Amino acid sequence: MKALLVFSGGLDSMLAAQVTRAQGIDVLGLFFETPFFSSEKAKQSAAEIDLSLKIVDLTEPHLRIVRKPKHGYGENMNPCIDCHALMLRRAGELLEKEGASFVISGEVLGQRPMSQNFRALSIVAKESGFNGLILRPLCARHLPVTTPEEKGWVKREGLLGLSGRSRKPQMELAAKLNIRNYPSPAGGCLLTDPVFSRRLRDLFSSRPDCTLQEIKLLKIGRHFRLGPATKVVVGRNKIENDIIDSLSCENDLVLRVENIPGPTVLVTGEAPPEEEALALSITASYSDAKEDQVVEVTIAGRGMERVSQGKKCDKSRFSAMMIQ
Repeated sequence: MKALLVFSGGLDSMLAAQVTRAQGIDVLGLFFETPFFSSEKAKQSAAEIDLSLKIVDLTEPHLRIVRKPKHGYGENMNPCIDCHALMLRRAGELLEKEGASFVISGEVLGQRPMSQNFRALSIVAKESGFNGLILRPLCARHLPVTTPEEKGWVKREGLLGLSGRSRKPQMELAAKLNIRNYPSPAGGCLLTDPVFSRRLRDLFSSRPDCTLQEIKLLKIGRHFRLGPATKVVVGRNKIENDIIDSLSCENDLVLRVENIPGPTVLVTGEAPPEEEALALSITASYSDAKEDQVVEVTIAGRGMERVSQGKKCDKSRFSAMMIQ
């Protein structure tokens, strides 16, 4: 008997794997990757418990949900109910291909008040399309009996009845199971981050049909909204400067101060003369130029390259424009 585990890489999904395995079930982890959550931590967690892990790209359908979630957002831009339903649906669609019989998840009743209450868990299971085949081993005793239990594939007495927000029971169980290395409970999904969410909301507002490259840019640098159709991204170090270079498109402008250490600055959108002048000043102001110094700035992109000037000034001048 085999089950597919929607695996986040967090402690709960690690425990869900081990509780299920304890009943003689083979478990394959599925990590659903999007621009908002990377598989790196999940790979480390899977290695910790010797779990086979398959990475599945979920970018396109997930972006559609993030733009317009049926059940709305959480505190930030996180459409958790819709997201969980999508992941469980995709896992269910992979059952036959992977030779598995049911799907498991590490969700715990009441751990997240909005997305893991009884009603939310019921909605997620129903909208996945695989309701009876969704087993939540960590809180199963608080939930209706599932098909795997009815058919005797798993024994209900071997499942758990965890609930609430405390992680102490999970940590105690992890110690008993000799799971020593697991990530902290926060920080897995960028959509729960307030700053990233504000940047994403701004992007969707100004560019409803934004590209994947523009979404990736939200993860780095300082972001400034200069006008309805003009935005600036300022690199904070060499790594970010290189990433900005790699993500720039032919319709963007890339600005750099000549002969003085400073950031790579990306200008997207229309950039009329007054907004280009602002971008030049921002570029100079985040460089190592002296205060009030006028510096030469190279502007490349849109089929040309030229040199203009920008004046370094107090960065507080731009604080109202920063998306933070």
